[in-house]
Amino acid sequence: MEEIEVAAETRIVGRTVPRLDAEAKVRGEARYADDLTFPGMLHGKAIRASVPHGRIKRLDLSRVRDQPGVVCVVTPADIPGENVVPVIYRDMPLLAEGIVRYVGEPIALLAAETREAAHRAAELAEVEYEELPAVFDPLEAIGPDAPRVAVPEAAEAGNVFNHMVIRKGDVARGFAEADVIVEGEYRVGYQEHVYIEPQGVIAFLEDGGMAIYGTLQCPFYVQTAVAAVLGLPLSRVRVVQTATGGGFGGKEDVPSQLAAMAAVLAWVARRPVKLVYDREEDIETTSKRHPAVIRYRTGAKRDGTLVAVEVEFYYNAGAYQTLSSAVLWRGLIHAAGPYRIPNVKMDAYSVATNTVPCGAFRGFGSPQVIFAHESQMDELARRLGIDPLELRERNALREGDRTATDQLLTESVGLPEAIRRARELSRWDGLRKEIEEFNRREPFKRRGLGVSTVMYGVGMGAKAPLLDKAGAYVKVEADGSVTVAVGNTEMGQGALTVLAQVAAEALGVRIGDVRLAPVDTSRVPDSGPTVASRTTTVAGAAVLDAARKLRTRIEAAAREFLGTDEVEIADSEVWPQGEPEKAVPLSEVTRWMWAHNWDMGATGWAEGAPVDWDPETGLGKAYFVYAYACHIAEVEVDLLTGETHVRRFWAVHDSGRIVNPALARGQVAGGVAQGIGYALMEYLPSERGRIEGTLMTYRIPTSADMPEELVIDFVEAPYSGGPYGAKGIGEVPLMASHAAVANAISHAVGARLREYPALPERVLSLAKGG
Repeated sequence: MEEIEVAAETRIVGRTVPRLDAEAKVRGEARYADDLTFPGMLHGKAIRASVPHGRIKRLDLSRVRDQPGVVCVVTPADIPGENVVPVIYRDMPLLAEGIVRYVGEPIALLAAETREAAHRAAELAEVEYEELPAVFDPLEAIGPDAPRVAVPEAAEAGNVFNHMVIRKGDVARGFAEADVIVEGEYRVGYQEHVYIEPQGVIAFLEDGGMAIYGTLQCPFYVQTAVAAVLGLPLSRVRVVQTATGGGFGGKEDVPSQLAAMAAVLAWVARRPVKLVYDREEDIETTSKRHPAVIRYRTGAKRDGTLVAVEVEFYYNAGAYQTLSSAVLWRGLIHAAGPYRIPNVKMDAYSVATNTVPCGAFRGFGSPQVIFAHESQMDELARRLGIDPLELRERNALREGDRTATDQLLTESVGLPEAIRRARELSRWDGLRKEIEEFNRREPFKRRGLGVSTVMYGVGMGAKAPLLDKAGAYVKVEADGSVTVAVGNTEMGQGALTVLAQVAAEALGVRIGDVRLAPVDTSRVPDSGPTVASRTTTVAGAAVLDAARKLRTRIEAAAREFLGTDEVEIADSEVWPQGEPEKAVPLSEVTRWMWAHNWDMGATGWAEGAPVDWDPETGLGKAYFVYAYACHIAEVEVDLLTGETHVRRFWAVHDSGRIVNPALARGQVAGGVAQGIGYALMEYLPSERGRIEGTLMTYRIPTSADMPEELVIDFVEAPYSGGPYGAKGIGEVPLMASHAAVANAISHAVGARLREYPALPERVLSLAKGG
């Protein structure tokens, strides 16, 4: 497909450049946590609960202590600080004390000379429980007679962690005016992150404090958790991100728990401790995408104009809060979709159950409701006899419209253009006729066409505005090379490259002259969490702020050095304005700056634009800007087996100015793959709260599951508050892709898919009218 046109004055931003993180790995500069070894290092292991809800009557660890190779054993009494893993709330203990609330909850820790000895010893723990009634379904957990799971301080009522609402307009009047009303209930299960590298950290004593090396997304979260369990000031805890083999949200909150466990063991043993999960432990005990039950009622006029929506949904949060309140809030804000709807009533609940605590996952609470609201749009289209893409285009948000939270959209709304571009690329009208002809002549196969349109609030939003900030430090060296330090992390998304491009463009240097410093909490500013598709937008703005300050200083030095009134800088060269033939290497100027004691560094700061939101009504400016997408999927269903294959796919995104087209396309392709997995195959069963899955049974997409034709394009609606007009992109492709696939399946079999994943037996039952 055609490359994006780039403005003539832009030389680096908007252009594909090599991935800097990949180059670092090739040179051997990047190391994974499990590859690191320290002298005298021990191996940690958690002893975990085997029942979903119970009172610990007896905990005998004598055989564990006597096991050869075991150096230390830790119980709650041995934790020097607080027995807590602080996330948003402080309800989750590091080690269960008295009561266990889910299968796999840590109750004790041990460290041994080898990983094998640690695993053997953990099996020798003798635990006697008084089993308590347990509940695993969120709808059952909110009943009056349900067992109490939630820690009272972290819940609003009973097992309801949080209840959030939106009340806009008059829903009763809206439905009274509707010509068509569609109702539906939708269900989704767990989704496992399956990052290529399991969770892992190393902890060791350092200068009276603690150092942590680990695979993680949010080093400053980890710093807070380790300081809490050790009773140390933050300045005595140093966290270093090692090369991280994928995250997808799974390494946002969970590393705080691992690091805290390893830190306590290292503190007690007075030796370094490595704690790395094997794949089975990782799947069974770490966070997942929240399972959900979602109920919709949507009303429209005969011409397709949406007039009202009423939504009620329940997210299974698991035994502790972790990030569920934030996940629920994002789900709430996105539950109406990217449409103009004057009357909105929504009730969202996160519910405690005796299951593994759920947490962050790419899309962060929005994919569940997107499955539902895009299914509703297709059902409305069918009932009204309107083309489903046309229905979306008629109702799509535009500049000057108001969202479900009554937020006025004043800029950077590229959804209508994205829909038009998707229609054009897919040759929509001809494609629908082509599919109809195929289905008429094929007795045992059916093809279907599905579309989804989505919006995504970039950044942390009004639920956590204090986190939407970033700091950066940019330093030019005496030889003209540049070092950039930020606290955001690289985990495969290309952040190092994009931030380097922003700095290079602002300074007028070659991209190869820019290096991102390793993320170390003692050496880089807190740039907020690497989540919510915010790195380019917020951290990029901080880098740009610092680079522009430094550029001003370099230009002043260059004027003095060259003896001229004005200078130009590009490609690491500098010359008097209008006289490029007199160019000299920038390194000559920077050496002169160093020799004359000029300040060669600058700090930058950025924060998201002001937001406001009223929790009583759910109204207000929820996010400072939104990204948008329109996806179209073509599937083929085998009517004899129920198997579904995605044949062709079109993805068009508005993420503002695209800083690096190749990396952006990679993000979209990866998100499409992950969305296909969510819709079609990723099934993680549990039995009485016990997760049952390994990579032998949990199927994820491979290259064979990808569409034969994948077309990716961008429409650029620049955001004035982003670096060079950029917005976020990382999470949006997954959010849109799965719903397009689900709608395509429903179109193919002539029946509505209402539960994920669309396993062959489920699709076969739909096709047969079951």
